[in-house]
Amino acid sequence: MQKIRNEEGLRLGGRMPLSTLDYPGELAAVLFCRGCPWRCPYCHNATLRESDGEADEAFADTLPWLESRQGLLDAVVFSGGEPTAQPGLPAAMTAVRDLGFKIGLHTAGMFPDALADALPYCDWVGCDIKAPAAAYGRITGVPGSAAQASASLQLLEQSHVAFEVRTTWHPALLTPTDMTALADELDRQEVPTWVIQPFQPKGCADENLSAAGPAVFPDELLETLRQTAPGLSITVR
Repeated sequence: MQKIRNEEGLRLGGRMPLSTLDYPGELAAVLFCRGCPWRCPYCHNATLRESDGEADEAFADTLPWLESRQGLLDAVVFSGGEPTAQPGLPAAMTAVRDLGFKIGLHTAGMFPDALADALPYCDWVGCDIKAPAAAYGRITGVPGSAAQASASLQLLEQSHVAFEVRTTWHPALLTPTDMTALADELDRQEVPTWVIQPFQPKGCADENLSAAGPAVFPDELLETLRQTAPGLSITVR
């Protein structure tokens, strides 16, 4: 299941012309890359999991559109799916940087070696850390996935690239005990910023999770997390 990386270059499943949320402090376009071997039940881009599909767009066809956005946008974010699943990512980042854009990356860190290849081209990374280590496989559906995410987080900490850690939260998937354990793990790893993203049902293929609607993160749990991890900046977004 892990060997999803194809050799066909960068394949896109869509794009967002303008976002003020996907790269903090910058106006950005978002390119959604295909392919992801993990099966997180709350995924809001489940249609991008497969590495090919009818809605694919070649990256080369996207470059003229990005050229038309020069002077209007600050950055381009490679999201997914999992961008590091595709070997064409560094070359695509280089082409976008040559147009004068900052480069953002959304990754779950499932391919540490590929992340290491991409980091020299990144200006900012949003790293999805799914759960405390003991619960990781329960969220991703892949045994051993915690080790991959941990290795990628270490790479980010050793780099000079700005980054934040994000965790999607649904009360049916991550208990208060899980969240407290994760806060402690991130604090001990000296992660600077942790963004908690309450579940949103839009795009989620899991009907059971979506049925209750958007999640609301409890204020009392947020206070507990801040007390557990005083060195960690925690935001609910």
